[in-house]
Amino acid sequence: MAALLEGEASGYDLAKVFDASVANFWPATPQQLYRELDAMAADGLVRARVVHQEKRPDKRLYALTEAGRQALREFTARAPRPGVIRDELLVQVQAVDDGDGAAVRRALDERMARAEAKIARYERLRAGLLDGRFEDDYLAEAERVGPYLTLMRGLAFERENLRWCEQSLKILERRAAR
Repeated sequence: MAALLEGEASGYDLAKVFDASVANFWPATPQQLYRELDAMAADGLVRARVVHQEKRPDKRLYALTEAGRQALREFTARAPRPGVIRDELLVQVQAVDDGDGAAVRRALDERMARAEAKIARYERLRAGLLDGRFEDDYLAEAERVGPYLTLMRGLAFERENLRWCEQSLKILERRAAR
């Protein structure tokens, strides 16, 4: 529902927006998004309308209803559940002393590469949001700041992933050299 705060959108558009905005903290496949949209429509939280297109299949556009906006207000009013980390790489690192050190180092290298790619993507998104403005100016003028704040959290998360991988690799390399 939060993705629909920007206005009416198709499921395809929402999947693109979702991938560019909230996927850094709430991953979902397009199939999951469509299932959720159908469920929210059935619950009256969003409305869907069909737009007929020439030379393309018809598409459904979704918009928040007042009940959906109320559900978002209620959602933001309640205390969130504590976050948890469930990361297979951390289990592999935990067991590296008796495991395949080379494989764990490769996995750390891969995680670093993904983090670097995400950081570059998030920086492009940030530059697009700022559109040449200083951050303070953007924040003073922007209609909504939530997307920017979550983007900044995604950047911080990936920068920390990168820092931790680099540090872990240095330690593992030193230990392997002994």
